[in-house]
Amino acid sequence: MKFRAKPIEVEAFQYDGDFTNSDGEFYVPQWAVDALKEDKLYFNELNGVPCELFIDTPESAVHVALDNYVIKADDGTLYTLRPNVFEKLYERAGE
Repeated sequence: MKFRAKPIEVEAFQYDGDFTNSDGEFYVPQWAVDALKEDKLYFNELNGVPCELFIDTPESAVHVALDNYVIKADDGTLYTLRPNVFEKLYERAGE
């Protein structure tokens, strides 16, 4: 038997090491800003400087590597994928 994945749409952004520009303005989607405020996304700190991004999940904290995509599923679940995997699974949808 053969199977095909069901087409789904997700919201996502590629993590580049920051969420704000030099003026301190957020340039990630609003849902990511909200997740940051709700501690669903958070940075650990080294000497008071945010350095690594994590997603808080019910199972554990998941590290978001630089250039990985942060994805919000329809049910609000956040997860991360490496660029090569993301690009195999998703293509840009019409806005």
